[in-house]
Amino acid sequence: MGHCEMLLAVAGLGQNAITERSRRLAGGDWSGFIPAEQAAFRFARKQASPSSVAARDVEELIDHYGQDGALEIVLWTARFHYLTRVADAFQLPLERENVFDGFAPLGDRR
Repeated sequence: MGHCEMLLAVAGLGQNAITERSRRLAGGDWSGFIPAEQAAFRFARKQASPSSVAARDVEELIDHYGQDGALEIVLWTARFHYLTRVADAFQLPLERENVFDGFAPLGDRR
């Protein structure tokens, strides 16, 4: 199971919703998502090749999410791009099962 799918499961999505969301995200047609999400997806895609990120890309995130939210997106996406590159370099396999299984969905934590 992919790490993104694991995190979607932790967020409370069922398997059908995870499959559909993954298909929509991977397809590149993000018109079904709200503009703020589309901006975050565009930024994350561009950040995979960091030299392609321009000041306007960060400004667009700030327009949608504010400075704090934009910073969170930049930091989290950078972290996951880094982890993907490390895993690829060492040819680390993904877990077969959801390592987060059994944790309460984020919305249920108190």
